[in-house]
Amino acid sequence: MMPDAPVDGAESYAYNVAMSDVLGTFEQAVLLAVVRLDADAYGRAILGDVQARLAREVAAGAVHATLVRLERKRLVTSKLGAGSDVRGGRPKRFYVLTAAGRAALNDARETAAALWRGVRWPLGGRA
Repeated sequence: MMPDAPVDGAESYAYNVAMSDVLGTFEQAVLLAVVRLDADAYGRAILGDVQARLAREVAAGAVHATLVRLERKRLVTSKLGAGSDVRGGRPKRFYVLTAAGRAALNDARETAAALWRGVRWPLGGRA
């Protein structure tokens, strides 16, 4: 990406990022679950972490579809673990954050901080 001119006299440069490269909130929640769970990051555990963090029910299919998309974007990789009797011999798929995934999360955090800079929180005033 090519740098633009400094934003509002800032010393750092802004970079143009395609909207398709910007992580959505749910993608961030899934990636952060992978980070938190580390070696135990598999589908159901990720689902549980996302539900706990977002404090709402989440469809398992939504997490699965997001993991597939994140793997296609090369933000995570996956591998099959050993099968277990509890799962009828089916293996668990474990996920690992890639360097690109780490960079995307760092960028998302910096972007959110930049968007909120100069705004008092929590927001007050009239609705």
